[in-house]
Amino acid sequence: MTQVLLVAIFVIFIAIGVPISYVIGIVAFAGVLLIPNLGGIVVFMKMFTGLSSFVLLAIPLFILAANLMNHGSISKRLIDFSNALVGHRRGGLAHANIMVSMIFAGVSGSSQADTAGVGKVLIPKMEESGYDKGTAVGVTAASSTLGSIIPPSITMVVFAGIANVSTGKLFLVGLVPGIVLGLSMMFMVYLISKKKNFPRYEKVSLKETFKLFLSSFPALLTPVIIIGGIVTGAYTATEAAAFACVYALIIGMFVYKTIKVRDLPDIVKQTLKLSSLSLFALSTANALGELLGYYNVSTKAANFFAQIPGGAPVFMLVVVAFFLFIGTFMDAVPAMILFVPVILPGALALGVDPTHLGLIVVMTLALGLVTPPYGLCLLIAGSISNLDLESSFKGVLPYFLIALVMLIIMAVTPDLVMAIPKMISPTYF
Repeated sequence: MTQVLLVAIFVIFIAIGVPISYVIGIVAFAGVLLIPNLGGIVVFMKMFTGLSSFVLLAIPLFILAANLMNHGSISKRLIDFSNALVGHRRGGLAHANIMVSMIFAGVSGSSQADTAGVGKVLIPKMEESGYDKGTAVGVTAASSTLGSIIPPSITMVVFAGIANVSTGKLFLVGLVPGIVLGLSMMFMVYLISKKKNFPRYEKVSLKETFKLFLSSFPALLTPVIIIGGIVTGAYTATEAAAFACVYALIIGMFVYKTIKVRDLPDIVKQTLKLSSLSLFALSTANALGELLGYYNVSTKAANFFAQIPGGAPVFMLVVVAFFLFIGTFMDAVPAMILFVPVILPGALALGVDPTHLGLIVVMTLALGLVTPPYGLCLLIAGSISNLDLESSFKGVLPYFLIALVMLIIMAVTPDLVMAIPKMISPTYF
């Protein structure tokens, strides 16, 4: 009866629009109070201990690095360089949109930052060049999901903290699938461009392209420094995030000279606001984990998934379907906090590599950023173009579908996904 009551409280509060982090905390507190001889103070103790993790320190640091990069006019420089490379092709600006998202993903670690930073520049520019609103919004929103997949990725850091796996290993596994996903979207642009006869720019000279490359080089070097340092063992993901902040501050203040000392308080304030959302959800979810442990939910879930016919491949398809549904109304961080502890025991029982599971969960929830009604990246891109949600989703649909096909292939072929990371760094695997 108690469990039914708690589920009812959760569903009702979500339905009336209470923020998910508060819902998790309320359910955890109410559930603990209903357990005999267990005081409510346990909830607050678990909330504090849930954040005492060195890995989770990477979350505010990567957010700070992204804010410093955005304030440092990194987006515009990357757009100009990407456009010089592919702008002369049919649909070149759409190709450049995806390419800059792939590069920006290695800088910011956030899909929402990508949508806002790149979209403000490229969506109006695409519309002025003759692209319809749906395509401008769709390409921008779809390609921004790469920010959650190509390392560094804030959602991967969260998964690593929840599942107790190596952040560096997860970053390495996400690199190639993220690039493949971006290239598949560019292939879709190529097909649509032939049908709609999208415009192209004149080819930029080699000299001008090299000049733009030099201008963008400090930004392009960021992901190399971060991922290279983690893979070689020079520093951990958290230390890499701290280094990225220092590096972003230096190039913003002294190389590009777009960040002033007076700008720093506002940048730090934005970072604290964004970080608090994720970290508060993590703390309340840790308290809820204590409640789930009391009711032995993890063991029951493991037994349930172990009995699914078809073994690991069918299990992974169920995971994709489940998180696609969850992603339509819930952000990636609280979704992982709530449900990864539930599915992880079943995955381990079936012999699924937790790193492969993390990649699939992160990729699936990234697609949730462009699916209504939640679809945060879709909403941001649509608001830039003043396009309604239905039309925005029609624009993103072709790119969503090809990304979904690639996701399903990766979900059922773990050996293919893990092959290149094993070649790059055998010591990790």
